[in-house]
Formats: sequence, C-alpha cells, structure tokens
Amino acid sequence: MTQNGHNPGAVIPDDRPAGKGLNILSVEKVTIAFDGFTVLDDLDFSIGHGEMRFLIGPNGAGKTTLLDVITGKSKPNQGTVTFDGRLDLSRQAEHSVVKLGIGRKFQTPTVYNSLSVYQNLETSERFCSRIIGMFRSLSQERSQLINETLKLTGLVDRADQNAGVLSHGERQWLEIGMLLVQEPKLLLLDEPVAGMTRRERDRTGELLQEIAKQRSVLVVEHDMEFVRQFARTVTVLHHGKVLSEGTMEMVQQDPQVIRAYLGRSRGAPRHEAPAPHAPAPEPAISGPAA
Repeated sequence: MTQNGHNPGAVIPDDRPAGKGLNILSVEKVTIAFDGFTVLDDLDFSIGHGEMRFLIGPNGAGKTTLLDVITGKSKPNQGTVTFDGRLDLSRQAEHSVVKLGIGRKFQTPTVYNSLSVYQNLETSERFCSRIIGMFRSLSQERSQLINETLKLTGLVDRADQNAGVLSHGERQWLEIGMLLVQEPKLLLLDEPVAGMTRRERDRTGELLQEIAKQRSVLVVEHDMEFVRQFARTVTVLHHGKVLSEGTMEMVQQDPQVIRAYLGRSRGAPRHEAPAPHAPAPEPAISGPAA
C-alpha cells in the first residue's frame, strides 16, 4: 500500500467499460517535490480520448515533470494518475507504462543512425513484443502497419536510407513513427518542433492533427506561433498548478495569465531545465501568453 492509499499498479474499481465516456488520462491531487522544492502542487489535470492538448508554461512550471510522472520516470509524493479509466500509473515502472499504451518522445530525437528508416520502425515495433517475438518474421499485418506509418510521416521515399542522413525534421517524424508502430493510446511529445524550419513545423502540425484522429496527443511546446496555429485546447501550468485552460484565445485573455506573465522579457531561454533537483528561476513564456 502506498502513502496515497493505492496499491502499486492497482486497477481502480469502475463498472463502466474502459475507454467509454472517460478521460484517457486523469491526474488527481498529484504533488511531487525534489529536495524540498515542490514542482507539482496538488495538480489536477485530464485529457480526453481522441484529444490533442497543448501544455505550455515557463521554465520550472512542471511540464516535463508531469510527463515524467505519467510515464513512471518520477514517482509522486501523493495523488493518482489514472490511465484509460481504471489503471493507476502512479507507481508503475517506465517499461510497464510503455506496454500499457503510452508513448513518449523527448526533445532530442533518438533514432538508430546506422539502420534504415524501415529498420528503425521495425525495431521499435518489436520492442513491445515478447522477447521471443524479437526474432520472429513480421506478419503481413505488422508490415502493413509499418508501411502505413511511412506514408503518414512522409518517409516512404526514405524507407531504405539510413536514418543518419535524414534532416532534423525527418528525424523527428521518424521518432514519432517509431512510437506509432507501438500503437499507443496516448502520445506524449516534448517540444516536437524545436529547431525545425517553418515548412517542417507546419508539416509536423498537420501530422499531429492526423495522429489525433486515432489517439490522444499531449504536446509540451514553447513555440507560441505553432501553438496558435494548431492548438484547439491549451493548458497553462504555473508553479506546478493549472493556471488557465481553454482555447488559445481564451488563455491569452485570461487575467491570471496576463498578471503572471505581463512585463516579462521575451528573450528568455526557451527550454525547461532538465534537472528537477535544481529548478531554474522562471523566465518568460515566449509569445502572446507572455
């Protein structure tokens, strides 16, 4: 029994069928602190089935830490993280979370440069299989999934080329594809358009819209122009709590957001500090929410 009253990995009793009329993810009263510094403070957050949600906020707001909690990388001091209506993720191991149907992409793309694009997708598809499955021949169904993913990500013409020759944007799309072949129910993306050209950024937004037709997508992003263009619902985190939530227009006009960010410099660093043990002072959120 954990300190928040739930058994690790416990299934939460519910008479309703999983995935029917429920949020794909519900974070309830989650608090997490590092060395006495509270990063998430009694946080409540949820995302629905088939929804693409953008998560924004300044450095130190808790965005990356929230992804860490969802994926089992960090354990909350209290609270629950309910996935697909029933399963409490708050004490699940990282590898278990992947197999349950949550895929996460970090800021820097991680692909196998010496393997072809197709082989990268094939290797990732086998990851969620049993160990013996790592050496099996791909079924026609799994091969079709890889081919459909190549089409979706715009990498059909690159399938036989080594990943090491891809552009930055193509490497990002390949890594997204590597998650998609694992067929996650929830996709977590941390700054997917960082370092992209305008054309690559627009293509990524269109790709995310297509992906969200089949699964839920949570995007952490600092590029406010990209958020304005593609976000339907935005959640603003501030000091580990939800400061505001709604359309981008609603969020920009929210007095709380205006008070929190008004007058802050727009030239502040764009990336959240990677080490939660030493959180940096919060700079401005770039763009109109500032």
